Amino acid sequence: MTTPVRVGDGVAANKTASEAKPSGMTGRTLIAFFVIAFGLSWGLMALYLIFPDQIVAVFGEVGYTNPLFVLAVYAPAIAGIFLVWLNYGFSGLGRFFRRLTLWRMPLAWWVFLVVGIPAVNYLGAAISGAIRDPFPFSPWYAVLPALATTLLIGPVEEFGWRGVALPLLQRRLAPLWASLLLGLIWGLWHVPAFFLDGSPQSAWQLGPYFVGVVALAVILTPMFNAARGSILIAALFHFQLNNPIWPDAQPWASYLFVVIAVVVVLLNRRVMLSREGAVTDVLLPPKTSA
Repeated sequence: MTTPVRVGDGVAANKTASEAKPSGMTGRTLIAFFVIAFGLSWGLMALYLIFPDQIVAVFGEVGYTNPLFVLAVYAPAIAGIFLVWLNYGFSGLGRFFRRLTLWRMPLAWWVFLVVGIPAVNYLGAAISGAIRDPFPFSPWYAVLPALATTLLIGPVEEFGWRGVALPLLQRRLAPLWASLLLGLIWGLWHVPAFFLDGSPQSAWQLGPYFVGVVALAVILTPMFNAARGSILIAALFHFQLNNPIWPDAQPWASYLFVVIAVVVVLLNRRVMLSREGAVTDVLLPPKTSA
């Protein structure tokens, strides 16, 4: 006899109890995500630090075109996508990737995403004096492949950080505490880049950058929740932070983002301190036929 089982993310309703898969991602899944993301990324960076000459001879200098560097950056996405597949199968992956189609959010968040982030970078560059630096691309259209590369590298991280980790954290914590914890982990994950010659972080100060990353996690969380868990919005946010058109604004951009994070929390304190309205689903609901 077929025994109905409770439907969770990715579990069919009419499977026998012996055939039933796990009901979805849990706290253990979150631990597995961090272990895979850090293990893969930090492991690759350790190889470079131990065998720098050999790695450069085979794969080239560290940078966005180095395949090992790209693989290390992709580690959170690899971990997140793998765990979605492991728990929900290929049908679950389809529902996971459908979160790339979510784009609706309040106009104020769109203004911040499109105008606010560049404004912070230009203001930070003006304070540091870097705004006088010449445009780094000549001829101007040389920026186009740089934009494409930037879009295909850093933003992919968000399949892991906001695609999997943040929803799972918000099952247990209010958005403010979830974003602070994720921000600390996100910042820690970037630390090896400060020891790699050729990485953007190698020219920056670790302290301000780390605090800035935590602030960015706090800013992105209410935007992410307002967009119903959109991976697209998180990826665009990440792209804007790394956009090669903006001048180098460190460390002042980090300080400014801390101020903005405080303002965002104050303006959104009700939703930031309540789990009501927080996105906790890794998958979108299955499509229903008309």
